[in-house]
Amino acid sequence: MKFARLGPAGEELPVVVLEDEVRSLAGLTDDIDGAFWASDGPARTAAALAAGDLPLVEGADTLRIGAPITQPGAIVCIGMNYAAHAAESGSEPPSVPVIFFKAPNTIAGPNDTVTIPRNSTKTDWEVELGVVVGKRASYLDSPDQSLEHVAGFVVANDLSEREFQLEISGGQWSKGKIAPGFSPIGPWVVTPDEVEHQKLGMRSFVNGEPRQDSVTADQIFDVATVIHHLSQFMVLDPGDLIMTGTPEGVALSGRFPYIQPGDIVEIEIDGLGRQRQEYVAFGTQS
Repeated sequence: MKFARLGPAGEELPVVVLEDEVRSLAGLTDDIDGAFWASDGPARTAAALAAGDLPLVEGADTLRIGAPITQPGAIVCIGMNYAAHAAESGSEPPSVPVIFFKAPNTIAGPNDTVTIPRNSTKTDWEVELGVVVGKRASYLDSPDQSLEHVAGFVVANDLSEREFQLEISGGQWSKGKIAPGFSPIGPWVVTPDEVEHQKLGMRSFVNGEPRQDSVTADQIFDVATVIHHLSQFMVLDPGDLIMTGTPEGVALSGRFPYIQPGDIVEIEIDGLGRQRQEYVAFGTQS
């Protein structure tokens, strides 16, 4: 199944996206949030579809695509989870997962315009496989238990301001990760039965020119390992989002210029969809 949220910002309608139509979940759930996943939302959706209880959304293709989840308690990110990206960042591959956090209010729709932060000169793109938590995970005994805690997978752009992140950071990365709109996600959350999540091609483009081109099989720490590891240090709740790292091909490498006003960034992951964002200078949007 593919779950999405359509409509103006702050007024999104939760929907299920089928092969040739979109059906409203408004009578089934208030939103695509932790409560939806915790109450076995996909199974309830399947039952409602079978019963013919979900109304058709007319003109769905004309509506803004919002972020497909809302109100995560945490956005947990894995740093340098592809060896080639670690190398282009000037670092050795980590021996244990490197984690940092983004603020939930950084989430934006996959095609929303992004404002480059004030005083930024090094805004960078990062295509990532996002994991939505479906069931509470704490102190899991092994990675073999991890995937039963996954609600679905999503395309994520872990936008970064590299000067804020690395040069005026004070030793942490968060300053470069938490600007408004710095976590575009979607267009959909795709349930685990729909994709082989460790075999997905992932790509990014700037103004139509290729940048990143990799596959999730190249992760240093796979999804199961990441979830198990995180569960030893924190509680993962339904609706939380994990961003699992980006491959090589970002501007930090020195091979490409950083994002400038007017640039168009597109990212995609096989089976999970595609994003497209226009970037504008600070102060040019109301």
